[in-house]
Amino acid sequence: MELKITVTSQELVKPSSRNLNHLPCHHLSFLDQLAPPIFMPFLFFYHNKTNLSDKERSDHIKSSLSEILNLFYPLAGRIKNPGDVVVCNDVGVSFVEAKADCNMSQILVNPNPNELNKFLPFKFHEASDVPLRVQVTFCECGGLALGVGLSHKLCDALSGLIFIKSWAAFARGDTNEIITPSFDLAKMFPSCDMENLNMAIGITKENVVTKRFVFLKSSVESLRERFSGNKTIRATRVEALSVFIWSRFMASTNQDDKTGKIYTLIHPVNLRRQADPYIPDNMFGNIMRFSVTVPKTIINEHDEEKASLVEQMREEIRKIDAVYVKKLQEDNRGHLEFLNKQASGFVNGEIVSFSFTSLCKFPVYEADFGWGKPFWVASARMSYKNLVAFIDTKEGDGIEAWINLDQKDMSRFEADEELLRYVSSNPSVIGSAS
Repeated sequence: MELKITVTSQELVKPSSRNLNHLPCHHLSFLDQLAPPIFMPFLFFYHNKTNLSDKERSDHIKSSLSEILNLFYPLAGRIKNPGDVVVCNDVGVSFVEAKADCNMSQILVNPNPNELNKFLPFKFHEASDVPLRVQVTFCECGGLALGVGLSHKLCDALSGLIFIKSWAAFARGDTNEIITPSFDLAKMFPSCDMENLNMAIGITKENVVTKRFVFLKSSVESLRERFSGNKTIRATRVEALSVFIWSRFMASTNQDDKTGKIYTLIHPVNLRRQADPYIPDNMFGNIMRFSVTVPKTIINEHDEEKASLVEQMREEIRKIDAVYVKKLQEDNRGHLEFLNKQASGFVNGEIVSFSFTSLCKFPVYEADFGWGKPFWVASARMSYKNLVAFIDTKEGDGIEAWINLDQKDMSRFEADEELLRYVSSNPSVIGSAS
């Protein structure tokens, strides 16, 4: 169904304390500079399990946001061009209230990823100087959708979810769950001159279609078994689904190794546990880099080759270790040269990248603001081709794959018979929401 959402109010939510003893500027790190200029979307849906009015619930969210901004104060500031500093002037967070002209069940019976963006107060590719945007949308049934957009220039998904989790903990009065952030990442990874590197490469506004595919536990386990080969260490859920989705994309769109193109699989790697010593989880920022796997062969239908690709992906991820992190800290120019070469190959059409990002095992379903945990957490349409976002199903044993492809590629991909053996294409979430 086509959603009609009407904005009823807009305001800036400032930190509640006017005597914050924080630094006037938050300097972005080298890793922050490498992040694309986009908003990360988080979308939470809640039943109306309270006797509170829409206004009371909205005020509750705003007041708790105002309080938690005392700790996460850069989010209330403004990003200064050319983008390496956040001015911590407490201007405030963009906060939008809206109403949907339908019941929540009408949305969830057949959720359209391309319509869900209406619950978000931003366009994915139009990141501005505002670090954080929030939208609260009330449905006619009293259900609530909370859309959160965090600028990727300030943090990665884990830091973003730590903020949301702490915000929710404050809202429900659970102060023991609030995490006090540290904003010292730039001391570990100092910023540098980025004039010659365009981090917006790959962002497109046209012909990208997003579809949601759900892999039930039985399908996930079957693929893990198929792609583990004879190894004692089984393929992980994300490894198995990455190889499967990429192989079905390659087969359904008739890609082969005769074009002279280089095909790559890209996965984010959390640097917090790779560094020596470890970087604490409360360190706020983009503490991740990407592994790049170039398959040795264009996969055919043999499971042995898929198992080999799983092992190849692991080898690339293992290269991002303490030595790698140390080199990032000491020689960022070398890393910039590598990125420039990758960007040039992408622009010239020599490299065809397929990127995966995963929120699996992240605390996305812990965002309880006092009226229960969300009954569904969703992604949204993103302005990148060949991008897959994984999210655990609410039960935690299945995986939702939100896949962004060129329109023509998607029409062929979603009709692939081998894919359809393992997925449910955009099933209703009413059952899991009841």
